[in-house]
Amino acid sequence: MDKKSLKVAVIDLNNGAPNQGMRGIQEILSRFRQENNIELTFDIFDLRQKGEIPGIEYDAYISSGGPGSPIESEGEKWENDFFNLLDQIEDFNLNHDDQKKHAFLICHSFQLACRKFKLGNVTERRSNAFGIFPITLTQDGELDEIFKGITNPFFSVDSRDWQVIEPNFDAFEKKGAKLLAIEKERKHVDLERCMMSIRFSNEIIGTQFHPEADPIGMKMYLLQEEKKKAIADLHGEQKYLDMLNSVDDPTKILLTQSIILPNFLKNAIRNFQEA
Repeated sequence: MDKKSLKVAVIDLNNGAPNQGMRGIQEILSRFRQENNIELTFDIFDLRQKGEIPGIEYDAYISSGGPGSPIESEGEKWENDFFNLLDQIEDFNLNHDDQKKHAFLICHSFQLACRKFKLGNVTERRSNAFGIFPITLTQDGELDEIFKGITNPFFSVDSRDWQVIEPNFDAFEKKGAKLLAIEKERKHVDLERCMMSIRFSNEIIGTQFHPEADPIGMKMYLLQEEKKKAIADLHGEQKYLDMLNSVDDPTKILLTQSIILPNFLKNAIRNFQEA
């Protein structure tokens, strides 16, 4: 079957908070549709604010980041619906050899999945992480098709108050999960490096960072007075200016945005073509 169409569900976990992530995801989907000349359609589901959740009829799922604690939502209906959907995707893939459902989980979605599968310790950071940072691929990450064409280390937008640390390797082995990327090494900081990307299964992958981030959105964030002050207070004025100057660097977030989510979509389509 020559798959020339792809039906994507985009799950919005922003809970109504202003963000650039949803725009970034939609732009990547629209560009991918145009560049690959396929019939790609997508629907948006506002899960936390409106309780909207997609069914199992989609080919691929992309779930966004979002504000707040990834722990305090335990037991809430929207979170249970999200976890049930992940279970449905895994059950479908287990029972269908000819076609698979693919899912990509970003930031808040990634943290929730790590908690669900007990792959690490989800903790609050000492301070907010915000900026463009280098991320290191593990050996498994260097071999993973999702990072094909990226550098090691590569750069991406990181924006979070929470993190997943202390990988539970017994749970990784039991699930067949792989740790693909970790936080940059900080030689003068005696803190555990957090997990930045995990392949939860052959078809489900997640990132702590934001692969959908683009220069337009990042500049809009950086030019906000409160963001400028927060970065300058924490890292100094020069660090802020360096960050602003690096936004348009073609080897940094532009490269990451052009590779990771498009690779995910290519894999989803390739799966159908092989079937």
